Amino acid sequence: KAEVMRAAAAAGADIINDVSALTFDPLALETAGDLGLPVILMHALGDPKTMQAAPSYGNVLLDVFDYLEDRIDACVRAGIAREKLIVDPGIGFGKTVEHNLALTSGIAMFHGLGVPVMLGASRKSFIGKITGSADTSERLHGSIGVALSGISQGVQFVRVHDVKATREAMTMFLAANQGKV
Repeated sequence: KAEVMRAAAAAGADIINDVSALTFDPLALETAGDLGLPVILMHALGDPKTMQAAPSYGNVLLDVFDYLEDRIDACVRAGIAREKLIVDPGIGFGKTVEHNLALTSGIAMFHGLGVPVMLGASRKSFIGKITGSADTSERLHGSIGVALSGISQGVQFVRVHDVKATREAMTMFLAANQGKV
């Protein structure tokens, strides 16, 4: 919401992370442009109250890609510099386990949008469903696994709960794959 964006920026926030890709508030695009902060455009299917009721896509990768491409275009038309934009396919926001797996395994496709890509899968319910970890605090290993999958596909940002553990895993993953520190 525009009011929240302005208040957060005044309090020192240096990025806008919007789960609606600047669609919930008619003033969001203009406000984000005026603030000049980087903006994370996340895909979510529908309203947070109903998004998990029966999410459906023709092809989740293409549908989310097209949506984010449209939102990038709307931002640029509103005066937000393309260089300030980051996309997030919205793991867990109006998606089934199968949708989330299709997005995580095909996340490299989002580089075709020409902006940085963020993956936010930490502790998500699909990890618990696959690993059998109902308690979110027990999803560290699964969360790291998904983060490393994204990193292997070139995502520039991962949003995580367990920063130290994820950073250590990422550091070792990159060193092992690149043969250097």
